[in-house]
Amino acid sequence: MSETEPLGLPTTSGSPASSGLSGRQAPLKVLIVKLSSLGDVVHTMPAVMDIQAAFPHAQIDWVVERGFAPMAARCAAVHRVIPCELRRWRKAFFKSNTRAQTRAEWQAFKADLQRDAYDVVIDLQGLTKSAVVAWLARLAPNGKRYAMANRTDGSGYERPTRWVADVAIHITPYIHAVDRGRVLCAKALGYEVPASVNYGLGQAQPNANVNAPDSLPTHPLVVFVHGTSRADKEWPLSHWYELGQRLKATGLDVVLPHGNDEERLRSEALAEMLPGAIVWPRMSLDQLTSQMAPCTGVIGVDSGLSHIAVALDLPHVQIYNFDTAWRTGPEGLRRQTSVIDAPTPTVDAVWHAWQKCLQA
Repeated sequence: MSETEPLGLPTTSGSPASSGLSGRQAPLKVLIVKLSSLGDVVHTMPAVMDIQAAFPHAQIDWVVERGFAPMAARCAAVHRVIPCELRRWRKAFFKSNTRAQTRAEWQAFKADLQRDAYDVVIDLQGLTKSAVVAWLARLAPNGKRYAMANRTDGSGYERPTRWVADVAIHITPYIHAVDRGRVLCAKALGYEVPASVNYGLGQAQPNANVNAPDSLPTHPLVVFVHGTSRADKEWPLSHWYELGQRLKATGLDVVLPHGNDEERLRSEALAEMLPGAIVWPRMSLDQLTSQMAPCTGVIGVDSGLSHIAVALDLPHVQIYNFDTAWRTGPEGLRRQTSVIDAPTPTVDAVWHAWQKCLQA
């Protein structure tokens, strides 16, 4: 296993067209392995778009957990999504009443995964489960598997990813989650990382069936992403209320999504406190993305929906109670920013950041 130059694919000294791959008789077939979570899936989209920009005729497939498959499918560069359910299968396999079904589903997944032979398989997850998927994927003649050679700061990493890879690529440890995937793919395929970032979502269209006619908003909407999987990432309810009051005074209404019963109760509590606030019904991630796209902007904690707001290029303030924004927050975009403070940012700080995003 090499840890230096990629094997099998020539590097470029300029545009990818000069690499020799442009003369292929068939499109380059690339398999991306990034299984979860929502934020990680969104952060992978620019790397996928970079590959398409470098090799416009490439066929890029993506293995991802089924719950995130609709999001991966929205990325314009993705040819085929291969859904899996490793989380569920791992638990169900040890239950006698579901073992047979689990085995059948696993075999069906392997058949789907091995339908095509790939010139390049890139494990962007760096975990044992993603290494297993990369190992199971079928390679074309002279095809290679690529993965990270090392852990990066604040991210999980497990050694089997190196054992499976034909080429393990060193990544600088202190790196943003978006840049990590982009750099790995660029080093594997031998092109320069583009200066601009493209998530490939384009202009998502709202779902007209989500709001009943009598509940359609009469003012521009700002999405409050208050839900997160970790309590230490939450922002106080009183802060959300005060911020909502300020937005209302400027002619903006608040919409409140939720992904579970706890978040629904918080959304309903905020809606009672904020006249005009709308609690969206529970939706799929795909539907939520479409509903968020035409909104005026998003203010939210560090969560998958906030990362979708970045991908949609909406005015967005992301709230952090501790400094991990360097790794997952908006990167250098005038209309998107992070606010960081301990124990939690003030309403004034978030409000001033929001004003700057709108002005930009």
